[in-house]
Amino acid sequence: MTYSVAINKLAGYACCTRAGGRFGFMLSVALLLGACSALPDKPVRAALYDFGPGALSPVPATRQAPLPPLALADISTPGGVLDNQAVLYRLAYADAQQLRPYSQARWSMPPAQLVRQRLRDTLSRNRAVLNAGEGPALNRGVNQGVLPRVLQLELEEFSHFFETPERSVGLVRLRATLVETTSSGEKLLAQRSITVQRPAPSADAPGGVRALTAATDAAIDEIATWLQQTP
Repeated sequence: MTYSVAINKLAGYACCTRAGGRFGFMLSVALLLGACSALPDKPVRAALYDFGPGALSPVPATRQAPLPPLALADISTPGGVLDNQAVLYRLAYADAQQLRPYSQARWSMPPAQLVRQRLRDTLSRNRAVLNAGEGPALNRGVNQGVLPRVLQLELEEFSHFFETPERSVGLVRLRATLVETTSSGEKLLAQRSITVQRPAPSADAPGGVRALTAATDAAIDEIATWLQQTP
């Protein structure tokens, strides 16, 4: 029942009970309050999360020579489970195979896009990072006519993982592949699987988001170190 309908009903009750005096008036008010209490609540908007603002001050320049440029491909998500903005969790103690979404929490963009943005920001501190497929002419121009290596990533797991109702972690699993583009196609240079977990400060969506942010940053640091060590 809408508020306007409730008002109209009150007017009708008042007319019908005018002869009843004070009792009629009190009855009309009670009916109005009951009608208003039946009105549906406004839908609660889901909280929106990302990885935070990033560095708030310029990163100090390094004295080392900049690393070779790198082309970064879009991050794929096998199965498409992570192609939406849901904040997902697993209950290992109940059914570890089931991914469940938090009803009142969402990422600002799909997790793969958030991870790629964070990865690019980190790698850009020491090297030029290009978008794979922007165009051979642009990519060759950065490194004296040589196409840069391409980093490909698959985001296999990105969830708030509950080991018990009281203990949970942010779990991130990535597969990183480094390839070189040659005249005959792509040449595999190296591949690595990365699994990182970080404890959640609370057993809810905000705690899961904080844990997943920390796990993502740790995984990105591991990728950066691996790239520097790969000949």
